[in-house]
Amino acid sequence: MLKGNFNGLCVLALESRRAAEIARLVANYGGRPLVAPSVREVSLESNREALAFVERLRAGEIDMVIFLTGVGVRTLALAVESACTREQLAALLNQVTIVARGPKPVAALRELSVRVSLTVPEPNTWRDLLSLLDQKREECPLDGRCVAVQEYGISNPELCAGLEERGARVRPVPVYQWALPEDIGPLREAIRSILCGEVQMMLVTSAVQVRHLFQVAQSMASQDTLREALSRVVIASIGPLTSEELQSCGLSVDFQCTHPKLGFLVQEAAEQSVRLIERKKAQQPESSA
Repeated sequence: MLKGNFNGLCVLALESRRAAEIARLVANYGGRPLVAPSVREVSLESNREALAFVERLRAGEIDMVIFLTGVGVRTLALAVESACTREQLAALLNQVTIVARGPKPVAALRELSVRVSLTVPEPNTWRDLLSLLDQKREECPLDGRCVAVQEYGISNPELCAGLEERGARVRPVPVYQWALPEDIGPLREAIRSILCGEVQMMLVTSAVQVRHLFQVAQSMASQDTLREALSRVVIASIGPLTSEELQSCGLSVDFQCTHPKLGFLVQEAAEQSVRLIERKKAQQPESSA
């Protein structure tokens, strides 16, 4: 028996890779899913950075590698396969300290038979990563060490700055980037639905979804009206980094799930939907008679 019920609310999700899954979950919890894919993962046109990373591994110039996403691990292995087999890459990685930001990169590294030295605990933010390295500084010192960071679509300047402050020499390794979907029609329709007051709740599972939503709204000359309309929508965030991005866009975060996982987000939002909707209505200014 599923706990919680959206009671027929229209629930917008901006998920791409797991669009069908989140639509099914929302429907199972009694909601009317509106899914507008907002992100397309695009391999970088040039693999020079990835190939240079492999050469530095071979030369013994890298002391630690930080993997931020599972997709990034798999894409890196594909990006360098012309110069380095999966077995060779695994052998090279097993000679250095490997840090994984949560279970997804751990699973992808396990597929490669790579030993993970440190796993960042939930909610798996860059702050948690730095905190873990501080706790393990005797076992895994950073001062004077060369640290490669597998980037995940955009750079993380806060993480890189934090590593450098601790004495590390940081080598970013970008292996894929994020772009808008080739068909932004669903995103445009979702924005129109928000503006018309048809959406009661929005589930956001990554920061880039928010940026792309407003990028499309800008192309429609609707940024400000979208922001104002979203003030009447319950916004549920999957975790701290996504919440920070929402707040930087001038949006309130009404709910953040206890574990940064899609299933928890949908279930907990459904469980709390009645309370969240009532609280959102109470926050709205009374309309003039």
